[in-house]
Order: sequence, then C-alpha cells, then structure tokens
Amino acid sequence: MITIGIDIGSTATKGVIICGEQSWNSMVPTGWSPREAAQLTINKLLDLSRVKRPQVERIFATGYGRVAFQEADKTITEIKCHARGVAELHPEVGTIIDIGGQDSKVISVGQGGRVLDFAMNDKCAAGTGRFLQVMATALGLDVSELGVAEDPRHASEITSMCTVFAESEVIGLLARGNAKAGIIAGLHNSVGKRIAPMVRRIGTKADLVFTGGVAINAGVRRALEKELGCPLIVADLCQYTGALGAALLARLEQ
Repeated sequence: MITIGIDIGSTATKGVIICGEQSWNSMVPTGWSPREAAQLTINKLLDLSRVKRPQVERIFATGYGRVAFQEADKTITEIKCHARGVAELHPEVGTIIDIGGQDSKVISVGQGGRVLDFAMNDKCAAGTGRFLQVMATALGLDVSELGVAEDPRHASEITSMCTVFAESEVIGLLARGNAKAGIIAGLHNSVGKRIAPMVRRIGTKADLVFTGGVAINAGVRRALEKELGCPLIVADLCQYTGALGAALLARLEQ
C-alpha cells in the first residue's frame, strides 16, 4: 500500500511517502499558496520514490494549511498526526513538545501514539519559530545560526515575550554594546520559560521528545532542559513527524 502524508505548515510544507517498508521525505517553503506547496511536495516525493501518481492509494493532509489542499483524501489534526509519527520513531514517548513556525504544542501520548491530552499556543507568535526568525533578523543573522552562536554563560535578560517588544529589547541591548552571543542565549532562555509551563500543565512521563523546526536549535533544547530539569530527545526527522503520522494514519484507514 502506498500513502502520502502532507504537513502544510505556515513556514514549510513537509511530505512523506510510504511504499511498503520504504519511505521518502521532502520539504519546500509554503510561501503564499499552501495548495501549490503541497502539490510541489507531492511531485518531489513521486520523483524520489519513482512512484506514479495513480499508484498512490491515499493522501492525508495536516497542518496549518490543510484545508486549502482539496486534493487530499482526508484532513487530520496536527495533534493526532504528530503523536502517531513520533510514536513510530520513538515508541516509548510519553510527552511531545512541538514548536513550529506559528504555534507550539505539548502532547501527552499513550500506547501506539494515542493522544491523552494536549496544550496549544496558537494565539501569539511568542516562543515559536516566527519569534526566533524576527529576533535573528534584528541581530543580522540567519535563524539557522542562532543555535550555534549563543553564549549561555553571559545570557542577557529578555523580559518580554511579545515579539514586537522583544525585538525592541534586542535592538536596545545591541545599542548598549551587549554581545550577540549573550542576547541569543537570553532569547533561547525566554523561549524555554514560555514553553515549560505548558509542559508542566500537561505533565511529563516516559520519554520527552522534541519535534518541529525549532527542535534543530540546540540552544532552545538547552534552555528547555534547564527549565524542565530533564533531558529531551530530539526526534529523528524532527520536522517530518506530522507528515509521517499522516501517511501512517492513511494506511490504517479502511
């Protein structure tokens, strides 16, 4: 059975195709058209796997832009897809922290990826990839540089989690001569302080797995581990867990 899962996020669209025991993944910027990004991702997956479109039995979509992709056979919530995808990669998972471009989620997971409870911040960009992207621009850096450019020993204090006010703080700190490395560490610490209460509200058990594009940032991982007092596992294919979950759920559909 051949299935495709598409996770149409606010920043990037991720896809996974499963063909028997093999799988392939691809990612493109979402841009202004979630539908076109999804179609481009599917085309890339077909090229990688050498599968023909009529051979694909089901396409399930999830993520921010899923409702815009009418070619999908079914749409599923991100919560359910991330839980299923992470459980496939890390069967002992108990809690998932997922930080994407525009929202952050904490999911309590039972056996087989069953969702037990969740908390979600989708009303504000604070603590998300978008927050870090704006801060990186204020620092004159690419967002991919933040995780390796921090200095936690001399972290600046960032008092506001509002993206607009925090950007002003960063500009002010730079004007006063604060080192960029310390400011970056302070930004990561502020993300950790923002996300940690959500984790505590849901609770931690078994393995605590970190997913989403922000999971690539080692500084955010460090800050979260400091706030929570426990280690985090960065998921294999951490940006693709939603798409993987969608593809796996498509295989179960009768």
